[in-house]
Amino acid sequence: MAINEQNTFPDAILPSCPVTHCLQIIGGKWKPIILFLLSNGVNRFGVMRRAIAGISKQMLTKQLRELEADGVVHRQVFAEVPPRVEYELTEKGESLLPVITAMKVWGEPYVSVEGASV
Repeated sequence: MAINEQNTFPDAILPSCPVTHCLQIIGGKWKPIILFLLSNGVNRFGVMRRAIAGISKQMLTKQLRELEADGVVHRQVFAEVPPRVEYELTEKGESLLPVITAMKVWGEPYVSVEGASV
């Protein structure tokens, strides 16, 4: 993307911008963490909720529904008592793993410095 004469990036805010599109799907505080957990085999709602400090049940539900609507996550309900629901990455979701991995690799050197961890 080239800078025009006014030193602005007009395409960066358009829906056709690939970065904007990616952020529309995985942007926010929780979605990258959810995708990271799913990439590591975590697939039950309760396990994800316990693994993500600070997320509410309502927020996890909302984020999972958005990821499902975007075709990144598949939700499967099993007809059991009590009902069992499992989540898994779709092919589209798996295509995001290099992005999530790059975020993890970038953050690793700073975790010990800033005291945060996943």
